[in-house]
Amino acid sequence: MQQVGITLLRSGYRFVCPTPETQRRVNARPGNGWAANPVDIFGWSRPFRRDALPVSLFAQATEAGMLVADNGAWRSRFRFSTLGGNGFFHSAFPTVAADAVFFGPDSYRFGAVLAAHLRSAPPPVRAVDIGCGTGLGAIMIAQVCPSTEVVMVDINPDALRLARINVGLAGVGGIMAWQGDLLSGLSGAFDLIISNPPYLPDPGCRLYRDGGGRLGAGLSLAIVRTAMERLTPGGTLLLYTGTAIINGDNPFLRDVVALLDGREFTWAATELDPDVFGEELENGPLSTAERIAVICLTVTRR
Repeated sequence: MQQVGITLLRSGYRFVCPTPETQRRVNARPGNGWAANPVDIFGWSRPFRRDALPVSLFAQATEAGMLVADNGAWRSRFRFSTLGGNGFFHSAFPTVAADAVFFGPDSYRFGAVLAAHLRSAPPPVRAVDIGCGTGLGAIMIAQVCPSTEVVMVDINPDALRLARINVGLAGVGGIMAWQGDLLSGLSGAFDLIISNPPYLPDPGCRLYRDGGGRLGAGLSLAIVRTAMERLTPGGTLLLYTGTAIINGDNPFLRDVVALLDGREFTWAATELDPDVFGEELENGPLSTAERIAVICLTVTRR
């Protein structure tokens, strides 16, 4: 797969991955039923006929096990999205499988927040990306801070497999990949902990989407608790997450205050986007919310 990524990037391939609802709407437009080029195939996840891909690229993708035959057509099992000069393999649309690996608008926002932090903070000695998914956060740290010891952790083995491929594609070495829940099984402290966890309640219990708890904040709170135990003095947790807003109140931040109040930590929360995933408000646990906001929470041990 890494060779497919190299070929696509060298050809000038670029694809900004949208929300699932946007992808569904765009693919449903007249004329978009069949893929005509690599972006349609590896970005928009459209079915394609054999002649839509160059012979060499088709051979590379076939050898990598990326393509499946589908009633006289072909499909890619993976999408390939770009951010800056990097490419990231992740699951094809629609991401319905419980172990699907997601990349989308949250990834781009998370990347921007992390880039800003890395520009303003001293290079960490040891950093970890909890729930690394495609490996975006770990790759960014390794590229900006090449002397940092970087660990990427995910409970999903499929995510770690793709993250390793994406690490190789980015040309960075020395990133340790660890399969586990939060930091279980990993020893030592970290002076930078980053995470972009799922933050929605999901009846399908998809790993990339189900944040746990009634409103989807369970995993985010667990990451805060973990950071409180594993940050070095002066170390920082950078948590990109979403939170339900109910009658103007932010239940997630109330719980954060309860955890941190009176302890040896300082914290700040910035609302990055006031309204995402509005369709989630129609039914289910979030039908009591007025909106879902995306925030960046930073927690620093004094």
